[in-house]
Amino acid sequence: MKKLKSTWYNMAIVLTLIAVIAGAALAYVNNMTQSVIAEINQKNEDQAKKDVLCTDEIKINSETPVEIDGKEFIVYNAGEKGCAVKAVDPKNASFGGDLTIMVGFDPDGNILGYKVLNTNETPGLGAKAGEWFQKDGRGSIIGKNPNAGELAVTKDGGDVDAITASTITSRSFLRAVNAAYNAYRQSLGRGPLPTDGQTGATQQNN
Repeated sequence: MKKLKSTWYNMAIVLTLIAVIAGAALAYVNNMTQSVIAEINQKNEDQAKKDVLCTDEIKINSETPVEIDGKEFIVYNAGEKGCAVKAVDPKNASFGGDLTIMVGFDPDGNILGYKVLNTNETPGLGAKAGEWFQKDGRGSIIGKNPNAGELAVTKDGGDVDAITASTITSRSFLRAVNAAYNAYRQSLGRGPLPTDGQTGATQQNN
């Protein structure tokens, strides 16, 4: 095979061919993995609904999208078991970007459980949110009801201990939980609770 001359024109053609082949290969791999990733994410979310509602079996009666501050929340109504809400911080103010959680509420609005679905926080700091606010965690929110009073860190006048050295993430997490509760209320045809201007937390509903 005749060797191509080393000219700018020939090099441009070769580089273009390499780019096209590489792009086609990446597109192929993406198409192959996209459905697999989507299936894994769906399984994780389905398991999260069971975890936050503290049940091994669950039947979702309805899925209701609710918009809060331009962000979409999904409320999964499981009847007498309560509701699971997929939520984010409406202000998107966590240190590492979007923090996505699933929160479970019983029919009275008490928090049954939660699970962090996605976070870009630094391991050992904001990433502790997955355990910190659980029943046995220092900042436990399990059993609390946002309708009875705002969920806020102690620095903001609340009664929830912030993650050590990660107050920003703690505020973001609690805003997501409070917003999840408002989405839950709205899905039931109730109005949202008023929010605190500084923390974004729900205020007591008298």
